[in-house]
Amino acid sequence: MLQKNNKKLIGLVFFCLVGIVVVKMACQKQDDVLAMRTISPVYGVIQSVVSTTGTVVPQNRLELKPPVAGRIEDILVVEGQSVKKGDVLALMSSTERVALLDSARLKSDQELKYWQDVYLATPVLAPIDGVVIVRSVEPGQTVVTGDAVLVLSDRLIVKAQIDEVDLGRIALGQTAQIRLDAYPQNVTAALVDHISFESTVVNNVTIYEVDVLPQEIPAVFRSGMSATVDFFEKNNDHALLIPHSAVISQSGEDFVLVLNAQTAKQEQRKISLGLTDGENVEVTQGLTEGDVVLLQNKDGVLSQKKSTGKNPFMPNFEKKK
Repeated sequence: MLQKNNKKLIGLVFFCLVGIVVVKMACQKQDDVLAMRTISPVYGVIQSVVSTTGTVVPQNRLELKPPVAGRIEDILVVEGQSVKKGDVLALMSSTERVALLDSARLKSDQELKYWQDVYLATPVLAPIDGVVIVRSVEPGQTVVTGDAVLVLSDRLIVKAQIDEVDLGRIALGQTAQIRLDAYPQNVTAALVDHISFESTVVNNVTIYEVDVLPQEIPAVFRSGMSATVDFFEKNNDHALLIPHSAVISQSGEDFVLVLNAQTAKQEQRKISLGLTDGENVEVTQGLTEGDVVLLQNKDGVLSQKKSTGKNPFMPNFEKKK
């Protein structure tokens, strides 16, 4: 009789232990879900942006070459100097004038002055209004007709490279902003001035060049500088937003992981997306402001960081009390 009671007691203890283990595992699983980093969709402003890289270049680059071979007598401008059409930029002597003046110099100063006044130097004139961006010679240097004495630019622009898949999002007159890599704190407003009709292939990618015209050219602009260009497309002042990192794309469809408020379990929900700025994305269907969305890290694993009570992707956002 005693042995039979012992068996019942052992069986009861065993089932209790199994029950405790099962409950503990269930609670642990629920705690893991609750500990995952979560956010709630919020309404805000979003603007679709196409970002790319570009290079500062002269819109019109003119190389000034001497009309005759000879010697540079004087350069009257420096790099960065603004000039007007018709300004005298340099003076030069032809080969014949050089020989004549050198011969007169050996005779007397009076003879030299006479021929300098009679046989005037040839001026190099500015053909356009612009800025001197290159001064490649100095007085006394010998030049030929193929040498560029000076280089002028009417104004500096940014040539941006646009992938063909984004070309349909770019239009003439579209607003943009320019950030130089050397001066990232300076933002320059700009407009699309020209879209190339001919493509080029760079690293097996078909691209088109787009001329971006700064509305005001900062003093720090230099030809050859690298820049980042943001083209502003559409915007929505009242969009339901979530971080782009929360979206799971599968077979051409988009999903998010949401937390079921009743079961505290995660479930996958299909959503429809609208505008994106690269960081946040607009949700047009599938979510509401009260839903709880689970975030993933860059490796596709759910983040285990607990929610801080603030939305992690909206600047200066505070949760309503």
